[in-house]
Amino acid sequence: MMKYILASASPRRKELLKQAGIDFEVYPSDTDEKITVEDPAAAVMDLAFQKADDVYKKLVPSLDGDFTVIGADTVVVYRGEILGKPEDESEAMDMLSMLSDRTHQVYTGVSLLSRRGGRYHTCSFGECTEVTFYPISREDLKSYIATGDPMDKAGAYGIQGKFAVHVKGIRGDYNNVVGLPIARLYQELKKTHP
Repeated sequence: MMKYILASASPRRKELLKQAGIDFEVYPSDTDEKITVEDPAAAVMDLAFQKADDVYKKLVPSLDGDFTVIGADTVVVYRGEILGKPEDESEAMDMLSMLSDRTHQVYTGVSLLSRRGGRYHTCSFGECTEVTFYPISREDLKSYIATGDPMDKAGAYGIQGKFAVHVKGIRGDYNNVVGLPIARLYQELKKTHP
């Protein structure tokens, strides 16, 4: 029986895995994430791999049997610029002002590192979703930033919370914007862990 370990403390990723009916344990990575490539799709897959690899190496000596570590990373991209989590409220305001009344991309990379039958296996993939915002007033942005919600989120917003009222439309996987393309993950797990 395959044991699944999520290499993230993200409440949103935990919720999505639970919704999909996947039993898992949480073992967050504490690796120092470093973006080593400029291409956003490659960057998120690399960051996801860094997290999964960190946890995999820590667990190999202590876990018996088969297991899979799920690493994921999400970034927001506007005109080729990667927007991670804001450093402070001022940076959150800058990011959200820039995204107001415009379309941007959300990339999530997922890395699956498995031990099956004593052998090491890897699988990585990424998803991209386009998100368009309505024009957002400075007052609305200040009010949202004051909630603290943007501070732990790539691009300084969460699509599933109060900020949803500013989302004009999306093209692609909604859950990818939340932080985990759960349908694609489920399909990959079915392929690699029948």
